[in-house]
Amino acid sequence: MKVILTREVDNLGQVGEVKNVAPGYARNYLIPKGLAVKATAGAIREFENLQAAQAHREERLVAHADALAQQLSQVTLTFEAKASEKGRLFGSITTAEIAQALEQQVGEKFDRRKHILSEPLRQVGRHQIPIRLTADVTAEVQVVVKPEGGELAEVLEDLAPAEAETGTEAETQLEADVAEEPTTSETPLLIEEQ
Repeated sequence: MKVILTREVDNLGQVGEVKNVAPGYARNYLIPKGLAVKATAGAIREFENLQAAQAHREERLVAHADALAQQLSQVTLTFEAKASEKGRLFGSITTAEIAQALEQQVGEKFDRRKHILSEPLRQVGRHQIPIRLTADVTAEVQVVVKPEGGELAEVLEDLAPAEAETGTEAETQLEADVAEEPTTSETPLLIEEQ
């Protein structure tokens, strides 16, 4: 018996394929579970029309996603939040806040779990946030987090020298620790008595 697969079936085939199967397998398993339909001339034409419509719909979706990606690459979102002198936020800028700001800026609906590919922002500065529009199309949006009542440039200038000094101190301390460690030949072996 010939059937058209409406879903992928392991060890049988992919969606849309016409397969010749045992009549009992088709009547008792494939057709009742909605995995296949009987392959008549009308069913084959209908399935081809559905596949063509689906392909056209996917082409429009990809074209829309490409246009939206171009638009999003020009978007810069700005947030103000309370921050420490070192630029660490008291709290965070969440993915829900980013999605809501994008909706207001672009006019499209964004889901924080489905579209925003980022962790919450916890640091003052400029961040590039990836936005997934479809499985193949991803755009990046620039997000600027400023401290409340301050300018971003001032905070970034204040942070740069402090970070450089701490990095140098950490490297010096690491070198000192390495110099003090005993070599492996001097390390005593511990053997437990039973």
